Amino acid sequence: MIPFVRQFDFAYGRPDRVSPRIQRVIADNPGPFTFTGTGTYIVGRDGPTASVAVIDPGPPDDAHLQSILRALEGRTVSHILVTHTHRDHAPLSRPLSEATGAPVLAAEPPARQTHPSGGLDEEEDVDFRPDRVLADGERIIGDGWTLRALATPGHASNHLAFVLEEERALFSGDHVMGWSTTVVAPPDGDMTDYFASLDRVIAEDFETIWPTHGPPVTKVAPFLAAYRVHRLEREAQILGRLAAGDETIGQMVPILYAAVDSRLWPAASLSVQAHLIKLVREGRVIADPAPTLRARYALIDQALG
Repeated sequence: MIPFVRQFDFAYGRPDRVSPRIQRVIADNPGPFTFTGTGTYIVGRDGPTASVAVIDPGPPDDAHLQSILRALEGRTVSHILVTHTHRDHAPLSRPLSEATGAPVLAAEPPARQTHPSGGLDEEEDVDFRPDRVLADGERIIGDGWTLRALATPGHASNHLAFVLEEERALFSGDHVMGWSTTVVAPPDGDMTDYFASLDRVIAEDFETIWPTHGPPVTKVAPFLAAYRVHRLEREAQILGRLAAGDETIGQMVPILYAAVDSRLWPAASLSVQAHLIKLVREGRVIADPAPTLRARYALIDQALG
């Protein structure tokens, strides 16, 4: 079982200092994919001459913009960083840039794609363009803080996490969340990439993970180990459903996600598809005609038998 962390003290719009170098302001956009809302992080110290960075400004919400600006009052913003270009993370970056004069930094936006189910909060901010594209491993150095870009594709092809080196902490965006597993939704989400990125984060041995949604993860090693095991167990369950005779994602999801609100089944279907795409690549499963949401699937041994 994943030791989820779901309880924490917050109020919408209130700037909370959560570590010596980190403040958090939460947007009032709760939902099934955002939990209590988007957490915008301000990295840097207090004081009228301090220079800070802002991570994930959030959705296009003027009230949240005003809350961020109040929290920043008297300080200079040197950089605005975006973990990925989904609508609950990126849109407010441009208004915040216009208000502060700070450049927006992120990975290259992906090719414009929409999820076949439609309506997921994870759809792209199609208007987003960074002022500067960040490369994996690039460091942004500020006033008493150093942030290192860590490429973590999987949830999104252009997903970056940011390492706060002075605190051995990771701003994980949506790659790792304390309150839930992460949606990996094709065509932009990729389960093979997700596993590789998760292994990369595990190898860094962080002390704290700060997701964009929900509270921090402070018992990092056991949490990430359980997170990974859960993905492997889901993969095994999918193989088990194929062995039992299921051929379609529509047959699998009501069984695999029987304990999950059916309103989330469209997202679950995409996650199952992501696993199946990985299994097809690995030569363990065959898809007819291709690994889409509506394809028919079979184990290779069954298909050959």
